Amino acid sequence: MQTGLSQRQKAAVIVRLLLDEEDTPGLDRLDIESQTLLAQEMAEMELIDRDTRDAVITEFCDKLEAIGVTFPGDLDGTLAILGSRISGDSTDRVRRAAAINGRTDPWPRIGQLPQASLTALANSESVELIALMLSKLPVEAASATFLALPRERARAVAQAMSMTSGVSPEALKRVGLVLLQAAEALPKPALPAPAADRVGAILNFATAELRDDVLEALDQRDVEFADDVRKAIFIFAHIPARIEPREVPRLVRELDQSILVRALCGTAEADAAAADFILSNLSQRMADSLREEREAMGKLRSKDIDEAMTEVVGTIRRLQETGQITLKLPQDDE
Repeated sequence: MQTGLSQRQKAAVIVRLLLDEEDTPGLDRLDIESQTLLAQEMAEMELIDRDTRDAVITEFCDKLEAIGVTFPGDLDGTLAILGSRISGDSTDRVRRAAAINGRTDPWPRIGQLPQASLTALANSESVELIALMLSKLPVEAASATFLALPRERARAVAQAMSMTSGVSPEALKRVGLVLLQAAEALPKPALPAPAADRVGAILNFATAELRDDVLEALDQRDVEFADDVRKAIFIFAHIPARIEPREVPRLVRELDQSILVRALCGTAEADAAAADFILSNLSQRMADSLREEREAMGKLRSKDIDEAMTEVVGTIRRLQETGQITLKLPQDDE
């Protein structure tokens, strides 16, 4: 049946029917121009008779049945389909290449650069480019990058930021491409994590006695490196200073209760303070229940308590790595 409707009008009819069924036709995945055209088309239409509606539906279903396979048509959708079937390095390389070639917005890629790369760019590229970069970065990354600049350069960048309001989207994209290409040219260390972070991560799971011995030896050889290692270390006693109170229930839900109870049995002053911090940020009923279980356990071996504390720390690290909780920076301890 010839409906006399254009393809856009037919699309408007299908979308209207889906909206009647309270379905979600995925309009948010259309680009702005397509959304605008669809809205304009729908605004100009009024009544469609039953026969025309049925003919549009039949044609739409026939076309769906004729489709053999579909592709997302964009990079994000393609990578979502591939998922874990390709390596993280390959996914990162594809996204990086697309951004450098101008096929995607470069700024999300820049926002994901390591802090060391952002700092290197901020110290090597022109003041005007860095002013735009700081204007586009998330506040936390922009602050860390700005604070890492020498004082005179920081002043120049701050002054240049006052002149960024009139930059066009096209110019901003070109600046992003320049910065991303410059970031690609930066030397890439074979070991991504700083040495102090690696040592700190290892010492997280060492006994307190071994940890103190290692730090004392590092103090004698390299005080600055030893200080960096101390900042990288996260142990059970650091929980009150590094975890927001609102994150405690999230942490407790991830832990086996018997492990948590054993971890709460530490007698050292700092460990007891961490236990009190955890209990004080739980519901009264749950906190009382944990206290009762702790009292019922009696005296435990130090080894059992240390292992439970290590398990708690490991869970915190895992939640941090997956973005489910955020640790406060060590310098915030004060």
